[in-house]
Amino acid sequence: MRHGKKINHLGRKTAHRKSMLANMACSLIEHKRINTTVAKAKALKQFVEPMITKSKEDTTHNRRIVFGRLRQKEAVAELFRDVAAKIGDRPGGYTRIIRLGNRLGDNADMAMIELVDYNEIYNAGKETKKTTRRSRRGGSKAAAPVVETKATNEEE
Repeated sequence: MRHGKKINHLGRKTAHRKSMLANMACSLIEHKRINTTVAKAKALKQFVEPMITKSKEDTTHNRRIVFGRLRQKEAVAELFRDVAAKIGDRPGGYTRIIRLGNRLGDNADMAMIELVDYNEIYNAGKETKKTTRRSRRGGSKAAAPVVETKATNEEE
């Protein structure tokens, strides 16, 4: 049973796990994509996405919260300056995990985790969404001939 097991401990003590995730998050912010194991990529996604959400609102409080978890001034500056500007309109889902196969040495599942808006290959064919879909209000023109047709059929 896995009662109360919300996070993957990754076979490490708490301090080691937090430092490792902070270093991986800084590398992800700096390089925009990194290769790691699938388990670490999933843990990193849960670690870094709330910080990217906080970076959308540039306040001193949010910077201090993010710096307390990342602990690298350059990574925090790049997150609030460059990354937040690029993902400003996205409501969530800032990272993508792509499985790469197994590692040669120990057969571990490998994955690439990347920031979604920085991949030009996937984003090249898609246009930006300009308006939301809504039902048309002016549908009376299309409905009028149908009513007249029914009226003529009833008279006969």
